[in-house]
Amino acid sequence: MKVKLRIKKDGTLLYAGTHDVVDADSFGKACADAWSKLRQEQLDQETSIGALMEHLDGNVLDQLNGAHISLDRA
Repeated sequence: MKVKLRIKKDGTLLYAGTHDVVDADSFGKACADAWSKLRQEQLDQETSIGALMEHLDGNVLDQLNGAHISLDRA
């Protein structure tokens, strides 16, 4: 089934995407896609190698801490 995955934190939309979700694996892939997009956005904002190495995946987890995930049929 096609679902719209949204991740919001403090009223700000962090991620929105449409995915085919039929089981736990496909739901996990949808979440992994969201993680990858958030991580890439952070990497694109870094201006130095030192800052890049410092942030890697830790900042994505910090960004998602307290966020709300919603699913709607697309």
